[in-house]
Amino acid sequence: MLIFDPLTILLIALLALVIDRLFGEFLNRTHPVVFIGKLISQFEKWFYLDSRLRGGLLVIWVLTLCGLASFTLVYLLNAMANSLHPALALLLSGLFASTLLAHRMLYDSVNALQNHSHPQQAVAMLVSRDTADLSHSDCYKAGIESYAENLSDGLVAPLFYLLLFGLPGLVIYKAINTLDSMVGYRTPRYERFGKIAARLDDLANWIPARLTAGLILLLGRQAAAKTVWQQARGHDSPNAGYPISAMAWVIKAQLGGPTRYFGELKAKPYFGPAQASREIDLKHLQAALALRNRIDGSLLLVISMIGIISYAFY
Repeated sequence: MLIFDPLTILLIALLALVIDRLFGEFLNRTHPVVFIGKLISQFEKWFYLDSRLRGGLLVIWVLTLCGLASFTLVYLLNAMANSLHPALALLLSGLFASTLLAHRMLYDSVNALQNHSHPQQAVAMLVSRDTADLSHSDCYKAGIESYAENLSDGLVAPLFYLLLFGLPGLVIYKAINTLDSMVGYRTPRYERFGKIAARLDDLANWIPARLTAGLILLLGRQAAAKTVWQQARGHDSPNAGYPISAMAWVIKAQLGGPTRYFGELKAKPYFGPAQASREIDLKHLQAALALRNRIDGSLLLVISMIGIISYAFY
């Protein structure tokens, strides 16, 4: 069975990483997340009700359909491996998995802030906070925070669930993440309707967020794990504070602080060394983005080593 073979899953993960690094997002209207988003939008259009129960039904609806679709895909790939050629099935599996990784797209989007004459426009594509009146420093800060947080959501977490549960695990995770990104807001419309989706996303990202923070600290050669863990608990999210705090220590700046969402100023703690600057400039943005090669390289190395060790005992 293609999907349940540990060595094959490792090869799929390696292929997905390489394809994402080289090509990034190459699907638009046919992207799997677009279809997941349509499922969510259609349910909301016809069955929205300001209740947790209705939001729970949304979660069940989306995860059931995505689960069925992913296992159907696995069945077809297995059939292809048996009837045509295993290498073709492996390549298609890697291509599909790569569409659910987002490191190249994330890097390119944040990197665009460096040369954009109006960074407020560029950062508006990355964050949910109000961006129209942000200073250049605030835009760079928002970009760095988005890069750190989405390293977990867009790279580490998808790989984590791919390696644990194969393609179905990857698809189900992205469905949970998409649910949270569309309805998991604390607004009058979604406070109750999106509650279960938001809590499920918190649960799914609990381990990956902490792994991401550890990876950032390790590759940034920072030994501030204890302080990072203490600061991260001050964030409203049970997960986002960990990679953001880790990144703040690596780039030697203070991230976080009061932020405006949907017209309302929200008090948020600062993350990073106490004496570090709160004025974020290009060198801080560049320092954060400089981790990209080390992150991709380390993940490729770790997965390859796991594969070699597994092959030796397989």
